[in-house]
Amino acid sequence: MTKKETKKVEVEEPQVEEKVVAKEPQVVEEPQVVEKPKQKRVEPTKKISADGWEIKDRVYYIKGRKKPLSHMIRSANIYWFDEEQGYERELKYCENQRTCFVDEMKGEQRLSHIVFRNGALHVTREKTVLQKLLSLYHPDRDVIYEEWKPIAEATDDIQVLEMEIQALNAAKNLDIDMAEAIMRVEVGSNVSNMSSKELKRDLLLYAKRNPVLFLELVNDENVHLRNMGIKATEMGILKLSQDQRTFSWGSNDRKLMNVPFDEHPYSALASWFKTDEGMEVFSSVEKRLNN
Repeated sequence: MTKKETKKVEVEEPQVEEKVVAKEPQVVEEPQVVEKPKQKRVEPTKKISADGWEIKDRVYYIKGRKKPLSHMIRSANIYWFDEEQGYERELKYCENQRTCFVDEMKGEQRLSHIVFRNGALHVTREKTVLQKLLSLYHPDRDVIYEEWKPIAEATDDIQVLEMEIQALNAAKNLDIDMAEAIMRVEVGSNVSNMSSKELKRDLLLYAKRNPVLFLELVNDENVHLRNMGIKATEMGILKLSQDQRTFSWGSNDRKLMNVPFDEHPYSALASWFKTDEGMEVFSSVEKRLNN
């Protein structure tokens, strides 16, 4: 018996094309930084009465350096001219009254004393009658005593400090010639013997001590001219007569100008330097000083 041969039939598997899918780039969102709004400082709330008076504690000080242990001021026989009414009104401090005007008082008037202790008088917010008498009407106000006003005092201090900063910045940026001109106003001819470091130091100290005057000098065009005149006189380029009434050339004594009566000689010279004739002399002086 013969065996049947079995044929192996190879079946080709269908080829599947792989599709390549391009991946989309992933977008990473950065977290947004939200800035918190800056909080504005809330100023203290003022409590105002119906008549416009600010309700608060007040302090009054005796003026001057002396701070007596006890000092009494008048609480009666006080008169204040009322411009609206057109006549003087009598004032008196009575703790049992709601006003300091005698013509508005009702009933018994119990007179009270007004006494400063160690140079100060603290009046609480409840005693508005006494506060108004001291702050508005009393004739000794700003003469014997004054009210302490912290906000006004702070405002003045800020102005002084800002002026001081402005003066120091101006001093820091001044060139050496202008620095010398300004310091000559302060120390005179001794400025010629100062080193640059000494000059800069004293200039900054001067600006700190006298900021208003310093800024005036910085903006005064005559300061530089006056300084040039002094330097020229010290070096013998110019000559000032002994009576300080005449300027002349140091080399040949030729008169240049007369100093007007009651005027400082170098201030007069600075003003003369700005005239047509003086400008020519100043140009010549400046060249000689720079040589």
